[in-house]
Amino acid sequence: MAYRPGEQYEHKEIDIASLPSKRIYPENSPVHKVGRPPKQKILDEFTGMVKETFFTDDPLRDFKGQTGSRKIILVLQSIFPILEWGRDYNLTKFRGDLIAGLTIASLCIPQDIGYAKLANLAPQYGLYSSFVPPLIYAFMGSSRDIAIGPVAVVSLLLGTLLQNEIDPVKNVAEYQRLAFTATFFAGITQAALGFLRLGFLIDFLSRAAIVGFMGGAAITIGLQQLKGFLGITNFTQNSDIISVMQSVWGTVHHGWNWQTILIAASFLVFLLLAKYIGKKNKKLFWVPAIAPMISVILSTFIVYITRADKQGVQIVKNIKKGINSSSVNEIYFTGKYLGTGIKIGVVAGMIALTEASAIGRTFASMKDYQLDGNKEMVALGLMNVVGSMTSCYVTTGSFSRSAVNYMAGCQTAVSNIVMSLVVLLTLELITPLFEYTPNAILASIIINAVISLIDIEAALLIWKTDKFDFIACMGAFFGVVFVSVEIGLLIAISISFAKILLQVTRPRTAILGNIPRTTVYRNVQQYPEASKVPGILILRVDSAIYFSNSNYIRERCLRWLTDEENQLKAKDQQRIQFFIMEMSPVTDIDTSGINALEELYRNLQRKGVQLVLANPGPVVINKLHASKFTELIGDDHIFLTVADAVMACAPKMEEEA
Repeated sequence: MAYRPGEQYEHKEIDIASLPSKRIYPENSPVHKVGRPPKQKILDEFTGMVKETFFTDDPLRDFKGQTGSRKIILVLQSIFPILEWGRDYNLTKFRGDLIAGLTIASLCIPQDIGYAKLANLAPQYGLYSSFVPPLIYAFMGSSRDIAIGPVAVVSLLLGTLLQNEIDPVKNVAEYQRLAFTATFFAGITQAALGFLRLGFLIDFLSRAAIVGFMGGAAITIGLQQLKGFLGITNFTQNSDIISVMQSVWGTVHHGWNWQTILIAASFLVFLLLAKYIGKKNKKLFWVPAIAPMISVILSTFIVYITRADKQGVQIVKNIKKGINSSSVNEIYFTGKYLGTGIKIGVVAGMIALTEASAIGRTFASMKDYQLDGNKEMVALGLMNVVGSMTSCYVTTGSFSRSAVNYMAGCQTAVSNIVMSLVVLLTLELITPLFEYTPNAILASIIINAVISLIDIEAALLIWKTDKFDFIACMGAFFGVVFVSVEIGLLIAISISFAKILLQVTRPRTAILGNIPRTTVYRNVQQYPEASKVPGILILRVDSAIYFSNSNYIRERCLRWLTDEENQLKAKDQQRIQFFIMEMSPVTDIDTSGINALEELYRNLQRKGVQLVLANPGPVVINKLHASKFTELIGDDHIFLTVADAVMACAPKMEEEA
């Protein structure tokens, strides 16, 4: 930890002035000077910076020294990874992919119907979105484990943002067109980020903010399902908890349907029990995977034979039979909804990308293989662009399906192809059988699915680790629950950026002391046994020095000096003569930072204190030489280590003593 203004501290001091230098440092110890790296040409320096920023993985390394035909093959394999791993594909791998594909298909079909309702779309659009996009991803994606399809959070986000613009009940056709438009631009956003190698932008949404946002979205989705769970006909369009609770309790005497509640509650218990069995015994992973499909089949049969739909139990009714129709002509490329579609698409695309990225990295780490984040973004983007043209809405990696896919023994992305083909058969042959499926069972399936999005353990860990992160987590959570999904997302992004700004503009600083019987200097608060050196104040700056924090660092250094001198004066001890700035953590400095150092140097000179620098890095020392700051301070006041600096200052203080 580092000091903040106003903190008090008491530490031992070693009296250098009363001891000969050889008692503290070995006799004839060499004092090393800071090396200055060879000066680079401006073009080389700029090229290196661009390469390190955008091409850290050196994507062209495989092309070096290859023939023309080989380069063409490598390009095709880069665009379509299936051409690379497909050469080693065999029957053993297919058996694993077949089992995994059939398992996730049994999970995705009922989920897709429910998620389409979350997005305020007809049920078939959820199935469409698990047919075309997984096929595209299987050919272009590099993850072996991720399962593609609609997900709860993106469906809710899309539905909420779209209905703010167009009523999904009164203007069905325009609503669908705007959904396809948003999906198109979500794909364009994702592909552009990958192609331009700007994937690092999604990292600006912190882990804490994502945990809070996902938890809040799970609560909101669960509350929205009370309409189907309780059989309420007239339900609020708002997603905040207050509006939903008012709508629920306002209809308790005349809007609830006991048959619906019985079906929903019974099967929710069944689904939760199946999930519990799967968690207790990993070999029974298939139990929670097939439980939703079993629930749909049984509930549909029960409603059909009892004619419960005549008793007020709401059913899915008709699901359009057949595969996706073209929707190219339905996308808004002009008109008043174009801008709206772009804005919604960018937001939905970024959230979908964040979720897919987290899932892909998780399973790649578990199986110990590398995942190219930029290729993934391009694959996900093109998948959604093609999906928008084939009546699909925004799809991404689903954590629940991917987990089942992994546990079912998937070997490659072929499991997505198997799932897609099962959905195709469902669209062509089985959809009429869903006519009597009760909405209540879909509500139970969604509630069961989103419960896992509430990560209480992660929230508690965030609280223990970083209180500011916990504020970001709770800000996003309460924003989603009490206001709306978009406000919660805005709060999450705002707090994440606020944390970055705070860390950049208010970097930590620390007073260093000498660890006994060593030449090591460490934070005196972290190491209470470390002793401060009389007459010398050693300060470490834990950040690069930029225009945004240079004035703060200068003022903080002077405050440290003032506080230290006041304490020494009160104890009638030796005053500070040297101010050593440990610059190991200072990775860079700009002109404002150099100007701040110049002002600090002049301020210290007026107080009779000499500024000394220890271990400036190559970038920093080059800039200090270029600005002639080294001439101002003197090369004899720049050292490789703090120990060297203290050893050089000690004889001067001995002479004065």
